[in-house]
Amino acid sequence: MQNASMNYIVGDLQGCCGALDRLLVRIAFSPSRDHVYLLGDLVNRGPSSLATVRRVQGLGGSATSLLGNHDLHLLAVAHGVRPAQRGDTLDDVLKAPDRPALIDWLRQQRMAVHEQGWLMVHAGVVPQWNLATALQLAGEVEQCLRGSELIDFLHVMYGTEPSRWDPSLTGDARLRFAVNVLTRTRFVKADGTLDFKTKSAADAAPADVLPWFDAPNRATAGVPIAFGHWSALGLVNRPDLLALDTGCVWGGQLTAVAIDGEQREVIQIQCEPSQKPG
Repeated sequence: MQNASMNYIVGDLQGCCGALDRLLVRIAFSPSRDHVYLLGDLVNRGPSSLATVRRVQGLGGSATSLLGNHDLHLLAVAHGVRPAQRGDTLDDVLKAPDRPALIDWLRQQRMAVHEQGWLMVHAGVVPQWNLATALQLAGEVEQCLRGSELIDFLHVMYGTEPSRWDPSLTGDARLRFAVNVLTRTRFVKADGTLDFKTKSAADAAPADVLPWFDAPNRATAGVPIAFGHWSALGLVNRPDLLALDTGCVWGGQLTAVAIDGEQREVIQIQCEPSQKPG
């Protein structure tokens, strides 16, 4: 029986609570001993957004949850800032009797963390950001999400401009860029300009863009980074890079990686498709 404490990083759940339950059983997870880091997109597209939020809440301090683009979408819909989209599976959360408490819990979650030697984000970082900059900007967004002007922030959160980092960015433009990088980015141009048109696998991308983690002169090179968000990419398991969105909601796998010690262990749970890709 496992006795030593373990730390796990887990990819996108997207409302697949059953897969999370089976994963926690597989790894013999103990909330009093172990810790799990969830890389965002707890909700949406899958069948059980409400159950997933409640399950993660129930893990208490043994879980650290990041916010992904689908989680931010739920916050925007719940506050009347954005309409629900076709394919959303958020009604169970929105109609829950304790909806205010659930939404308040969600907005307290993290945009990025650096623990156990890993920088963890939902989507990625741009090449100009070093570790300190990534955490600083994540903290600025977290402060807005938790503050009294949340609704104002949600109104200005969406958009694709600015598309390139400039340290002089301030106000809404700075925050919007940070949200886009941390929760939406996949590809960048060589100069770090964000590309939101390309959503394919890395080997099918146009010649003028490349995965954010392969950008030249990336300031976080050498910092181990774990991220989700990119199901078309699949599992990437490099010494300093973990891509863990393996398409659970599309009938792929829910992936966890035990990050303690030199012998990294990958654990995967096969999932039933909840929606068709596209």
